[in-house]
Amino acid sequence: MQKAEQNMTEAEFLQNYDLTRYPRPSITVDIVTFGVTGEAERNYRQDEKKSLSILLIKRGGHPCRGMWALPGGFLQMDETLEECAYRELREETDLRPDTLMPMGAFSQVDRDPRGRIISNSYISIVDEENVRALAGDDAAEAKWFTVQFSEEADDGTAELILRNAESDIVIASKVRHSKTQFGRKEYEVVDSGGLAFDHAKIIATAFGIVRKYATDFDILFDFMPALFTLSGLQKVQETLLGITLLPANFRRKIMPLVEETDLSTHGAGHRPAKLYRQKAV
Repeated sequence: MQKAEQNMTEAEFLQNYDLTRYPRPSITVDIVTFGVTGEAERNYRQDEKKSLSILLIKRGGHPCRGMWALPGGFLQMDETLEECAYRELREETDLRPDTLMPMGAFSQVDRDPRGRIISNSYISIVDEENVRALAGDDAAEAKWFTVQFSEEADDGTAELILRNAESDIVIASKVRHSKTQFGRKEYEVVDSGGLAFDHAKIIATAFGIVRKYATDFDILFDFMPALFTLSGLQKVQETLLGITLLPANFRRKIMPLVEETDLSTHGAGHRPAKLYRQKAV
């Protein structure tokens, strides 16, 4: 501490403080928005297939023009990181999620060709009704991509496959598991596959977080509409975990967390199924 500063009051110190003496990186937010989408089977007697999907936007300007990226943008001086995330998601996709889960900062020095830019990333989860609503909006330059994440090879590499069937778009990225801290895997990008910036790394990290939390039933309800069937809820957990569950075991665990309503589903070829809602906490 300089001698002159020792004799200053707090107000005098702040009045003379020069913030420009220190480097000031730019701050952005990126939002990994997950949804569970359904694909009807040709045979109506079979259950609907479920797929974990992620929302991407096509960049219209430099850098990475024409590449697919996560929704996001620069932090403004009068907003918090969370406020910025909500604003960017609303402006770029018209989605208004109830909550966002912070997943941490991505600060690799060369992650953005524009300069020293740090991304604070969030996870957003939307229910199937919101997934369908956005997917039907042809005016939005935003699309849902199903997510497939392969098992890691001996050298730690894994493929991240993102596919939009309607537009016949496939993005194949490759990442490498670099380390694990506090039970969370971290990755480095080997091949972006057409994803902008380091978004393959962010998506792979988010996928691991969501899969880890999928055993916690609370996160399942974030993927569901207000009323749902127990089989539909089970399908969501199976989709997130990538496994098949025994219905009896699933129902035994979920019943204390839900309550039955007087409503039922109605659909051709299917027997009516009871609708449930999450119990109030």
